Amino acid sequence: MFCKECGREIPNDSQVCMYCGVPTGTGSKFCPNCGSPASAGASFCQQCGQRLEAPARQSAYQQPGAQENAYQQPYQQQTVYQPVPISDPTLRSKTAAGILGILLGALGVHNFYLGYTGRAVAQLLISILSCGILSWASAIWGLVEGIMVLTGSITVDGQGRPLRD
Repeated sequence: MFCKECGREIPNDSQVCMYCGVPTGTGSKFCPNCGSPASAGASFCQQCGQRLEAPARQSAYQQPGAQENAYQQPYQQQTVYQPVPISDPTLRSKTAAGILGILLGALGVHNFYLGYTGRAVAQLLISILSCGILSWASAIWGLVEGIMVLTGSITVDGQGRPLRD
């Protein structure tokens, strides 16, 4: 089979041309049977006699009512995570993270505990590199995040696993 838009050979089971990205069956520049250039408005290929105006078929990548030549992005399968049992010892405690945030938030200890190392290093560096002058900002940041963990606004750790109660 050949792409009707770019004329290159593509596998018969293709839904989209791997060269130009146009859904198979769309386009009118080339014959899908032999790949030779098609004359504008021709109903049949001059080389092989194949009918050029195939009945309109909807590609798996087109939505109903989409324009015939409009390229649609292919569906990207979402990653599905399996539920983790709450008794899993690798799950982090919501209570421990909240208390660490409230008491040691200026050093980012709660973020290290939850696996948010980027945030934790930022809080630690703000406190240490300013010789404690800006530690109040990190402390407020930690206090707010500690309260958010305890109230349920933050429900997952750095790897996306749920926090246990």
